[in-house]
Amino acid sequence: MSEVLHDYHLSGLFIGICTFLIIGLFHPVVVKAEYYWGTKCWWIFLVLGIVGVAASICVENILLSSLLGVFAFSSFWTIKEVFEQEERVKKGWFPKNPNRTYKF
Repeated sequence: MSEVLHDYHLSGLFIGICTFLIIGLFHPVVVKAEYYWGTKCWWIFLVLGIVGVAASICVENILLSSLLGVFAFSSFWTIKEVFEQEERVKKGWFPKNPNRTYKF
């Protein structure tokens, strides 16, 4: 597949589409993670980010390495978003989990 993308100069387009999909996948993950676990799940995204960075460095294929890098830094960004999601819940923009106690 990599040869086809390279032959037709589609590598950048493929990386862009995959980046869009990865970032889009993280939005509902943030909402669900905050709903079920609150902000105490931030460390999971830190570990995912570190693993993604390490994998990106170890992989020789530029397409896969790029996508692993996008995944890694999307994971790091998610840490910030989980804390901001808590603020959005506090403002009433998203529902509270009735089975959790909130500190606000």
